[in-house]
Amino acid sequence: MAIQAKPQTESRSKTLVARLSDTLRHAIITGQFPPGGKLPSESQLTETHGVSRTVVREAIAALRADGLVEAQQGAGVFVLDQPAQPLLQPDLARVSSIIELLELRTAVEVEAAGLAALRRSPAQEETIFERHHALRQCLEAGAPTSEADFALHLAIAEATNNPRFREFLAMIGPRVIPRAAVRDGDTEADQINYIRLIDAEHHEIVVAISDGDEEAARNAMRRHLRGSQERYRALLREQRKPV
Repeated sequence: MAIQAKPQTESRSKTLVARLSDTLRHAIITGQFPPGGKLPSESQLTETHGVSRTVVREAIAALRADGLVEAQQGAGVFVLDQPAQPLLQPDLARVSSIIELLELRTAVEVEAAGLAALRRSPAQEETIFERHHALRQCLEAGAPTSEADFALHLAIAEATNNPRFREFLAMIGPRVIPRAAVRDGDTEADQINYIRLIDAEHHEIVVAISDGDEEAARNAMRRHLRGSQERYRALLREQRKPV
């Protein structure tokens, strides 16, 4: 019995670390902790989030690995200024650059979805469902979805239990998540149809991972990201039409 309990304890600890690091990362990205600002102390984070000091330290270590914070001995942990053009960050003003990044994401995230279907723990599976539900709420409310969308993809990467997948997505960042309004002239009906399509694509990915169906998970993720590529290619063709 004791031998079986250890992996469950380790898995729960990893999930708590991922959740706390995601929460802090979101707070940093959205400006709750601005560049130069100080994160709450270790004891404050422990009390606020109901986790151990070990979980807090590992979550901070993940943020440091992502280049978001640095620890200053005796002073605390501070948020770093983010470079204007980080590694692998495309020129988002150019549609062609976004397509290039989507192709790269497809190559990596198709594999991540397949591995997540094979390797996810029950706790990681629960997190994926939670992230999907949060994204769906944003879609239904007409609220910005980039952060929630990115959080879902991060949860899937985390479920591979290979930290390099998560590091890759964190390096790219949430700004490469396709916008809900690809064309400025999209009607309200176009927007509603787009929302339903994206929700259906994410649903297929999440269900396939939950079912442990590696091939279905790969195919669902491939359809989702290639669909995004095609939408931007359509926009690129429109931009190149002779006036």
